[in-house]
Amino acid sequence: MPLSAIQPAHYEQLLEHKVAQLLPAFQSLGASNAQVFPSPSTGFRLRAEFRIWHSGDNLDYVMFRRGDPKTPVVVESFPIAAEAIQRLMPQLRDYLALREPLRRKLFQIEFLSTLAGDMLVTLIYHRPLDDSWQAEADALAAHFGIQLVGRSRREKRVIGRDWVNETLTIRNKQFEYRQPEQAFSQPNGRVNEAMISWTMDAAETCSGDLLELYCGVGNFTLPLAACFDRVIATEMSKPATAAAEMNRQANNIENIEFARMSAEDMTSALAGERPFRRLAHLHQPLADYALKTLFVDPPRAGLDPATLQLAGSFENVIYISCNPHTLLENIASLASSHRIERLAFFDQFPYTDHMECGVLLRVKG
Repeated sequence: MPLSAIQPAHYEQLLEHKVAQLLPAFQSLGASNAQVFPSPSTGFRLRAEFRIWHSGDNLDYVMFRRGDPKTPVVVESFPIAAEAIQRLMPQLRDYLALREPLRRKLFQIEFLSTLAGDMLVTLIYHRPLDDSWQAEADALAAHFGIQLVGRSRREKRVIGRDWVNETLTIRNKQFEYRQPEQAFSQPNGRVNEAMISWTMDAAETCSGDLLELYCGVGNFTLPLAACFDRVIATEMSKPATAAAEMNRQANNIENIEFARMSAEDMTSALAGERPFRRLAHLHQPLADYALKTLFVDPPRAGLDPATLQLAGSFENVIYISCNPHTLLENIASLASSHRIERLAFFDQFPYTDHMECGVLLRVKG
Protein backbone atom coordinates (compact mmCIF):
# COMPACT_ATOMS: atom_id res chain seq x y z
CA MET A 1 0.00 0.00 0.00
CA PRO A 2 1.54 3.37 -0.98
CA LEU A 3 1.65 5.84 1.89
CA SER A 4 -0.21 8.35 -0.31
CA ALA A 5 -3.25 6.03 -0.17
CA ILE A 6 -3.73 6.72 3.54
CA GLN A 7 -6.51 9.33 3.51
CA PRO A 8 -8.36 9.42 6.84
CA ALA A 9 -10.53 12.35 5.75
CA HIS A 10 -11.96 10.19 2.95
CA TYR A 11 -12.18 6.89 4.80
CA GLU A 12 -15.98 6.56 4.74
CA GLN A 13 -16.20 7.21 1.00
CA LEU A 14 -13.38 4.75 0.29
CA LEU A 15 -15.15 2.07 2.32
CA GLU A 16 -18.45 2.70 0.56
CA HIS A 17 -16.67 2.29 -2.77
CA LYS A 18 -15.16 -1.05 -1.72
CA VAL A 19 -18.53 -2.35 -0.59
CA ALA A 20 -20.22 -1.21 -3.82
CA GLN A 21 -17.55 -3.00 -5.86
CA LEU A 22 -17.86 -6.26 -3.94
CA LEU A 23 -21.50 -6.69 -2.95
CA PRO A 24 -23.01 -7.48 -6.40
CA ALA A 25 -20.87 -10.64 -6.76
CA PHE A 26 -22.32 -12.02 -3.50
CA GLN A 27 -25.84 -10.94 -4.43
CA SER A 28 -25.50 -12.95 -7.64
CA LEU A 29 -25.06 -16.02 -5.39
CA GLY A 30 -28.16 -15.26 -3.32
CA ALA A 31 -27.03 -12.79 -0.65
CA SER A 32 -29.54 -10.05 0.06
CA ASN A 33 -27.29 -7.47 1.71
CA ALA A 34 -24.24 -7.25 3.91
CA GLN A 35 -23.51 -5.94 7.36
CA VAL A 36 -20.51 -3.64 7.10
CA PHE A 37 -18.05 -3.22 9.96
CA PRO A 38 -15.71 -0.23 9.54
CA SER A 39 -12.26 0.21 10.99
CA PRO A 40 -10.85 3.14 12.92
CA SER A 41 -9.41 5.42 10.24
CA THR A 42 -5.98 5.61 11.92
CA GLY A 43 -4.03 3.74 14.58
CA PHE A 44 -5.62 0.40 13.80
CA ARG A 45 -2.74 -1.85 12.76
CA LEU A 46 -1.19 -3.93 15.55
CA ARG A 47 1.57 -5.37 13.36
CA ALA A 48 4.07 -3.53 11.20
CA GLU A 49 7.37 -4.40 9.58
CA PHE A 50 9.93 -2.25 7.82
CA ARG A 51 13.21 -2.72 6.02
CA ILE A 52 16.06 -0.72 7.51
CA TRP A 53 18.11 1.55 5.25
CA HIS A 54 21.66 2.49 6.31
CA SER A 55 23.14 5.86 5.37
CA GLY A 56 26.41 6.22 7.21
CA ASP A 57 25.55 6.00 10.89
CA ASN A 58 21.92 6.97 10.25
CA LEU A 59 19.03 4.53 9.97
CA ASP A 60 15.69 4.91 8.23
CA TYR A 61 12.54 2.83 8.06
CA VAL A 62 11.79 2.19 4.39
CA MET A 63 9.21 0.47 2.23
CA PHE A 64 9.27 -0.34 -1.48
CA ARG A 65 6.68 0.39 -4.13
CA ARG A 66 5.13 -2.56 -5.90
CA GLY A 67 7.06 -3.13 -9.10
CA ASP A 68 10.10 -1.17 -7.88
CA PRO A 69 11.86 -3.33 -5.26
CA LYS A 70 15.16 -1.42 -5.44
CA THR A 71 14.10 2.16 -4.66
CA PRO A 72 13.48 2.72 -0.95
CA VAL A 73 10.73 5.04 0.23
CA VAL A 74 11.61 6.51 3.62
CA VAL A 75 8.80 6.19 6.19
CA GLU A 76 8.78 9.26 8.43
CA SER A 77 5.41 8.42 9.96
CA PHE A 78 2.99 5.51 9.74
CA PRO A 79 -0.44 6.71 10.88
CA ILE A 80 -2.22 3.40 10.36
CA ALA A 81 -0.04 1.71 13.00
CA ALA A 82 -1.22 1.43 16.59
CA GLU A 83 -0.36 4.51 18.60
CA ALA A 84 2.16 2.55 20.68
CA ILE A 85 4.03 1.55 17.51
CA GLN A 86 3.93 5.12 16.19
CA ARG A 87 5.45 6.43 19.42
CA LEU A 88 8.14 3.78 19.56
CA MET A 89 9.29 3.94 15.93
CA PRO A 90 11.36 7.16 16.01
CA GLN A 91 12.66 6.57 19.53
CA LEU A 92 13.83 3.06 18.66
CA ARG A 93 15.42 4.16 15.38
CA ASP A 94 17.43 6.90 17.11
CA TYR A 95 18.48 4.54 19.93
CA LEU A 96 19.69 1.88 17.49
CA ALA A 97 21.59 4.38 15.36
CA LEU A 98 23.79 5.33 18.33
CA ARG A 99 24.75 1.77 19.23
CA GLU A 100 26.99 -0.02 16.76
CA PRO A 101 26.40 -3.60 18.04
CA LEU A 102 22.66 -3.14 17.49
CA ARG A 103 22.93 -1.13 14.26
CA ARG A 104 25.48 -3.22 12.34
CA LYS A 105 23.90 -5.17 9.47
CA LEU A 106 20.40 -4.65 10.88
CA PHE A 107 18.12 -5.62 8.01
CA GLN A 108 14.50 -5.42 9.21
CA ILE A 109 12.41 -4.47 12.23
CA GLU A 110 9.04 -6.02 13.06
CA PHE A 111 6.59 -4.62 15.61
CA LEU A 112 3.87 -6.69 17.29
CA SER A 113 1.55 -4.86 19.69
CA THR A 114 -1.82 -5.52 21.31
CA LEU A 115 -4.91 -3.68 22.42
CA ALA A 116 -3.85 -4.66 25.95
CA GLY A 117 -0.69 -2.53 25.61
CA ASP A 118 1.95 -5.24 25.19
CA MET A 119 4.80 -4.77 22.70
CA LEU A 120 7.32 -7.11 21.10
CA VAL A 121 10.01 -5.98 18.66
CA THR A 122 11.98 -8.34 16.41
CA LEU A 123 15.34 -7.19 15.04
CA ILE A 124 16.52 -9.17 12.01
CA TYR A 125 20.20 -9.20 10.99
CA HIS A 126 22.47 -10.31 8.18
CA ARG A 127 25.15 -11.41 10.64
CA PRO A 128 25.55 -13.68 13.69
CA LEU A 129 24.53 -12.23 17.06
CA ASP A 130 27.35 -12.06 19.61
CA ASP A 131 27.76 -11.20 23.28
CA SER A 132 28.13 -7.47 22.58
CA TRP A 133 24.77 -7.57 20.78
CA GLN A 134 23.23 -9.43 23.73
CA ALA A 135 24.41 -6.85 26.27
CA GLU A 136 23.10 -3.93 24.22
CA ALA A 137 19.84 -5.76 23.47
CA ASP A 138 19.26 -6.39 27.18
CA ALA A 139 19.72 -2.66 27.83
CA LEU A 140 17.41 -1.74 24.94
CA ALA A 141 14.58 -3.97 26.17
CA ALA A 142 14.89 -2.56 29.69
CA HIS A 143 15.05 1.04 28.43
CA PHE A 144 11.81 0.80 26.45
CA GLY A 145 10.05 -1.78 28.61
CA ILE A 146 9.42 -4.13 25.67
CA GLN A 147 9.90 -7.77 24.75
CA LEU A 148 12.69 -8.24 22.23
CA VAL A 149 13.73 -10.96 19.78
CA GLY A 150 16.93 -10.96 17.73
CA ARG A 151 17.09 -13.10 14.60
CA SER A 152 19.76 -13.98 12.12
CA ARG A 153 20.32 -17.04 9.96
CA ARG A 154 19.59 -20.14 12.09
CA GLU A 155 19.73 -18.02 15.26
CA LYS A 156 17.13 -16.62 17.61
CA ARG A 157 17.73 -14.78 20.88
CA VAL A 158 14.88 -13.80 23.18
CA ILE A 159 15.04 -10.99 25.73
CA GLY A 160 12.01 -11.33 27.97
CA ARG A 161 9.55 -13.47 26.04
CA ASP A 162 8.72 -14.19 22.42
CA TRP A 163 4.99 -13.61 22.69
CA VAL A 164 2.58 -10.79 23.54
CA ASN A 165 -0.48 -10.88 25.76
CA GLU A 166 -3.76 -9.69 24.31
CA THR A 167 -7.15 -8.99 25.85
CA LEU A 168 -10.19 -8.89 23.56
CA THR A 169 -13.59 -7.71 24.72
CA ILE A 170 -16.39 -9.71 23.13
CA ARG A 171 -19.96 -8.98 24.18
CA ASN A 172 -18.74 -7.30 27.37
CA LYS A 173 -16.64 -10.34 28.30
CA GLN A 174 -12.86 -10.33 28.26
CA PHE A 175 -10.78 -13.11 26.71
CA GLU A 176 -7.04 -13.44 27.33
CA TYR A 177 -4.69 -14.60 24.56
CA ARG A 178 -1.03 -15.42 24.21
CA GLN A 179 0.13 -14.52 20.69
CA PRO A 180 3.56 -15.98 19.75
CA GLU A 181 5.94 -13.89 17.69
CA GLN A 182 5.69 -15.79 14.41
CA ALA A 183 2.17 -17.18 14.74
CA PHE A 184 -0.61 -15.51 12.80
CA SER A 185 -2.66 -12.90 14.62
CA GLN A 186 -5.33 -10.58 13.30
CA PRO A 187 -3.69 -7.23 12.46
CA ASN A 188 -6.67 -4.96 13.17
CA GLY A 189 -7.71 -5.43 16.80
CA ARG A 190 -10.99 -3.52 16.81
CA VAL A 191 -12.19 -5.13 13.60
CA ASN A 192 -11.13 -8.50 15.00
CA GLU A 193 -13.44 -7.96 17.98
CA ALA A 194 -16.26 -7.13 15.54
CA MET A 195 -15.53 -10.27 13.50
CA ILE A 196 -15.68 -12.50 16.56
CA SER A 197 -18.92 -10.90 17.77
CA TRP A 198 -20.54 -11.34 14.35
CA THR A 199 -19.40 -14.96 14.24
CA MET A 200 -20.99 -15.59 17.63
CA ASP A 201 -24.24 -14.04 16.40
CA ALA A 202 -24.19 -16.45 13.47
CA ALA A 203 -23.29 -19.40 15.69
CA GLU A 204 -26.21 -18.80 18.04
CA THR A 205 -28.55 -19.92 15.26
CA CYS A 206 -26.72 -23.28 15.12
CA SER A 207 -26.69 -26.27 17.47
CA GLY A 208 -24.76 -29.41 18.36
CA ASP A 209 -20.96 -29.57 18.21
CA LEU A 210 -18.52 -27.42 16.25
CA LEU A 211 -15.57 -28.40 14.08
CA GLU A 212 -13.11 -25.56 13.46
CA LEU A 213 -10.29 -25.78 10.94
CA TYR A 214 -7.29 -23.40 10.81
CA CYS A 215 -7.91 -22.30 14.42
CA GLY A 216 -4.54 -20.60 15.02
CA VAL A 217 -4.10 -19.57 18.66
CA GLY A 218 -7.84 -19.88 19.30
CA ASN A 219 -8.84 -16.35 18.30
CA PHE A 220 -12.38 -17.39 17.36
CA THR A 221 -12.38 -20.71 19.19
CA LEU A 222 -12.50 -19.43 22.75
CA PRO A 223 -15.59 -17.18 22.42
CA LEU A 224 -17.36 -19.61 20.05
CA ALA A 225 -17.19 -22.39 22.63
CA ALA A 226 -20.05 -20.73 24.51
CA CYS A 227 -22.35 -21.35 21.53
CA PHE A 228 -21.80 -25.12 21.23
CA ASP A 229 -21.85 -28.26 23.34
CA ARG A 230 -18.34 -29.32 22.31
CA VAL A 231 -15.66 -27.97 20.00
CA ILE A 232 -12.91 -29.75 18.08
CA ALA A 233 -10.40 -27.26 16.66
CA THR A 234 -7.44 -28.08 14.42
CA GLU A 235 -4.28 -26.20 13.45
CA MET A 236 -1.09 -27.20 11.65
CA SER A 237 1.39 -24.93 13.45
CA LYS A 238 2.94 -26.45 16.56
CA PRO A 239 3.57 -23.09 18.34
CA ALA A 240 0.05 -21.89 17.53
CA THR A 241 -1.54 -25.13 18.76
CA ALA A 242 0.45 -24.94 21.99
CA ALA A 243 -0.61 -21.31 22.48
CA ALA A 244 -4.25 -22.22 21.77
CA GLU A 245 -4.21 -24.82 24.54
CA MET A 246 -2.60 -22.34 26.94
CA ASN A 247 -5.27 -19.80 26.01
CA ARG A 248 -8.02 -22.34 26.65
CA GLN A 249 -6.65 -23.04 30.11
CA ALA A 250 -6.12 -19.34 30.90
CA ASN A 251 -9.78 -18.65 30.10
CA ASN A 252 -11.07 -21.70 31.99
CA ILE A 253 -12.94 -23.14 29.00
CA GLU A 254 -13.59 -26.87 29.28
CA ASN A 255 -15.46 -27.88 26.12
CA ILE A 256 -12.67 -27.34 23.54
CA GLU A 257 -10.28 -30.03 22.29
CA PHE A 258 -7.38 -28.98 20.06
CA ALA A 259 -5.62 -31.22 17.55
CA ARG A 260 -2.45 -30.38 15.63
CA MET A 261 -3.31 -31.53 12.15
CA SER A 262 -4.08 -30.13 8.73
CA ALA A 263 -7.54 -29.55 7.30
CA GLU A 264 -6.80 -32.28 4.76
CA ASP A 265 -5.97 -34.83 7.47
CA MET A 266 -9.07 -33.90 9.48
CA THR A 267 -11.15 -34.40 6.36
CA SER A 268 -9.56 -37.84 5.94
CA ALA A 269 -10.22 -38.69 9.60
CA LEU A 270 -13.90 -37.75 9.34
CA ALA A 271 -14.21 -39.90 6.23
CA GLY A 272 -12.83 -42.84 8.25
CA GLU A 273 -10.00 -43.39 5.78
CA ARG A 274 -7.47 -44.14 8.53
CA PRO A 275 -6.93 -43.50 12.25
CA PHE A 276 -4.83 -40.54 13.39
CA ARG A 277 -2.78 -40.67 16.58
CA ARG A 278 -3.18 -36.93 16.93
CA LEU A 279 -6.87 -37.51 17.65
CA ALA A 280 -6.27 -40.22 20.26
CA HIS A 281 -6.64 -37.70 23.10
CA LEU A 282 -10.26 -36.85 22.23
CA HIS A 283 -12.72 -37.64 25.00
CA GLN A 284 -14.70 -39.94 22.73
CA PRO A 285 -14.50 -41.42 19.23
CA LEU A 286 -14.74 -38.83 16.46
CA ALA A 287 -17.90 -40.45 15.10
CA ASP A 288 -19.71 -39.82 18.40
CA TYR A 289 -19.51 -36.02 18.12
CA ALA A 290 -22.59 -34.25 16.78
CA LEU A 291 -20.61 -32.09 14.37
CA LYS A 292 -23.32 -30.03 12.70
CA THR A 293 -21.43 -26.76 12.21
CA LEU A 294 -18.12 -26.12 10.47
CA PHE A 295 -16.15 -22.93 11.07
CA VAL A 296 -13.24 -22.05 8.78
CA ASP A 297 -10.87 -19.12 8.42
CA PRO A 298 -8.56 -20.49 5.73
CA PRO A 299 -5.52 -19.02 3.95
CA ARG A 300 -6.04 -16.82 0.89
CA ALA A 301 -6.23 -19.88 -1.37
CA GLY A 302 -9.52 -20.88 0.24
CA LEU A 303 -10.66 -24.45 0.84
CA ASP A 304 -9.00 -27.32 -0.98
CA PRO A 305 -11.34 -29.65 -2.95
CA ALA A 306 -11.52 -32.34 -0.23
CA THR A 307 -12.29 -29.84 2.53
CA LEU A 308 -14.83 -28.14 0.29
CA GLN A 309 -16.53 -31.50 -0.19
CA LEU A 310 -16.46 -31.97 3.59
CA ALA A 311 -18.10 -28.57 4.08
CA GLY A 312 -20.99 -29.71 1.93
CA SER A 313 -21.86 -32.38 4.52
CA PHE A 314 -22.44 -29.86 7.36
CA GLU A 315 -25.77 -28.28 8.21
CA ASN A 316 -24.06 -24.93 8.83
CA VAL A 317 -20.81 -23.45 7.53
CA ILE A 318 -19.46 -20.24 9.04
CA TYR A 319 -16.70 -18.98 6.77
CA ILE A 320 -14.36 -16.06 7.45
CA SER A 321 -12.24 -15.17 4.44
CA CYS A 322 -9.37 -12.79 3.71
CA ASN A 323 -9.87 -13.33 -0.04
CA PRO A 324 -13.35 -12.55 -1.43
CA HIS A 325 -12.47 -14.12 -4.79
CA THR A 326 -11.71 -17.60 -3.45
CA LEU A 327 -14.65 -17.25 -1.05
CA LEU A 328 -16.99 -16.60 -3.96
CA GLU A 329 -15.57 -19.62 -5.79
CA ASN A 330 -16.12 -21.82 -2.72
CA ILE A 331 -19.68 -20.53 -2.20
CA ALA A 332 -20.47 -21.23 -5.87
CA SER A 333 -19.22 -24.79 -5.41
CA LEU A 334 -21.58 -25.23 -2.43
CA ALA A 335 -24.55 -23.52 -4.09
CA SER A 336 -26.34 -26.79 -4.86
CA SER A 337 -26.47 -27.74 -1.17
CA HIS A 338 -26.24 -24.48 0.80
CA ARG A 339 -27.59 -20.95 0.68
CA ILE A 340 -26.20 -17.69 2.05
CA GLU A 341 -28.08 -16.74 5.19
CA ARG A 342 -25.80 -13.97 6.48
CA LEU A 343 -23.08 -11.88 4.91
CA ALA A 344 -20.69 -9.38 6.49
CA PHE A 345 -17.80 -7.23 5.30
CA PHE A 346 -15.03 -6.33 7.75
CA ASP A 347 -12.62 -3.57 6.75
CA GLN A 348 -9.46 -5.11 8.19
CA PHE A 349 -7.25 -3.27 5.72
CA PRO A 350 -8.41 0.32 5.11
CA TYR A 351 -6.98 2.17 2.10
CA THR A 352 -6.42 -1.09 0.21
CA ASP A 353 -8.59 -3.19 -2.10
CA HIS A 354 -8.69 -6.00 0.47
CA MET A 355 -11.86 -6.83 2.38
CA GLU A 356 -12.37 -9.50 5.02
CA CYS A 357 -15.71 -11.28 4.54
CA GLY A 358 -17.92 -13.50 6.66
CA VAL A 359 -20.76 -15.74 5.53
CA LEU A 360 -23.14 -18.12 7.22
CA LEU A 361 -24.13 -20.89 4.83
CA ARG A 362 -27.16 -22.98 5.74
CA VAL A 363 -28.07 -26.31 4.17
CA LYS A 364 -31.06 -26.04 1.90
CA GLY A 365 -34.21 -27.54 3.42
